[in-house]
Amino acid sequence: MTTHPSTGSGLRRRAFLTTAGAGTLGVLAGCVAPSADEAAAADENDSDDGSDDESGSDEPLTDYPYTAPPQLVDLADQNHESTLRTVPARHEVVTSEASGGPLELPEVWAWEADDLEPSVPGPIYRMDEGETFELTYENTGHNRPHTVHVHAVSKAWHDDGAPVTTHDQVDPDESHTYTLEGDVPGTHFYHCHFQTHNHLDMGMYGILRVDPEDYQPPDREYFFTIRDWDTRLHEQNAGGDVDYDPADRSPNIYTLNGRGAPSTFHPELGTPLIVSEGDTVRLHIVNAGYESHPFHTHGHRFRVVEKDGGRIPEAAQYEEDVISIAPAERYTLEFEATADPGLYPAHCHKVHHVTNEGSYPGGMATAIVYESVMDSEEFGHTMADAGYDG
Repeated sequence: MTTHPSTGSGLRRRAFLTTAGAGTLGVLAGCVAPSADEAAAADENDSDDGSDDESGSDEPLTDYPYTAPPQLVDLADQNHESTLRTVPARHEVVTSEASGGPLELPEVWAWEADDLEPSVPGPIYRMDEGETFELTYENTGHNRPHTVHVHAVSKAWHDDGAPVTTHDQVDPDESHTYTLEGDVPGTHFYHCHFQTHNHLDMGMYGILRVDPEDYQPPDREYFFTIRDWDTRLHEQNAGGDVDYDPADRSPNIYTLNGRGAPSTFHPELGTPLIVSEGDTVRLHIVNAGYESHPFHTHGHRFRVVEKDGGRIPEAAQYEEDVISIAPAERYTLEFEATADPGLYPAHCHKVHHVTNEGSYPGGMATAIVYESVMDSEEFGHTMADAGYDG
């Protein structure tokens, strides 16, 4: 697989730079962050006006550290408590080692949980039905107000994280503890609900999974967030000379777990669905974007077993190979790995969503990969394109 991305104003090519580790993230963020007054003014429209970068240079607009892939946080291991922060970061959609890379967002607002590295999407929180989750949001790493809103599960009104009705927000250098009840089993969506039209778009989203009391883990289990991006917003917030209007939002890249193909195929940075013959595979998908995405699997027909936390009765489950996922919808798909062992694409079937700024193939695509063919020439070519040499 080879990509030939364009060099438009959104997804910037960059010279590869060695950056400091996550431990210096707060220091670096403080060095380049605007003042509180500048931040307040910016949040009225929630974007900077941008004035630099008129030279068309390929140098990066920011020197923030890079995001890491999202990590799964088993809340039972930490007394059902977590502390979440927001930090500015750079985000590689296609890594420098991958075919067509590097392609990056010069500024995202990444979730940073506990002692984990910041990521886009944020951490995948996992808990059992009936437990109570205390999520403390510390707004100590960013200069704008934020909230945390979690879909489906019960919480007090002022823990809903929706300032349009509660008039509550977490301002810089403040914190708030959200008490969330694990009373709705299923896969749920969380995101910032302050100036949602921009804060969600800047990368502040993630998954909360509540396992039902009788949950039986499958042989293989994966989590996907899919979304569309208008990269002008990220350039504008990074100080680039580009105009962005949310009323004129026009996505130009598409990601799966924050990556675009071929980086999606990378077994450490992306999310290939690695299976063995006969496995039962369960895939939890959240649409964290603004467009609908028809998700299609090659060689395998799946059953929808959950939607938005609601179980689908077995009598209502039927085999299919494409499902349209609307914004904020969550589906859990299940299939058996009984195809002829090989590499099978899994992708959005709006074909322009399988592009990186219009260059095909790219974007919202990965593969179902049988372990028995991982020593094949075809798999080797796929890994070379993904930049994986492990």
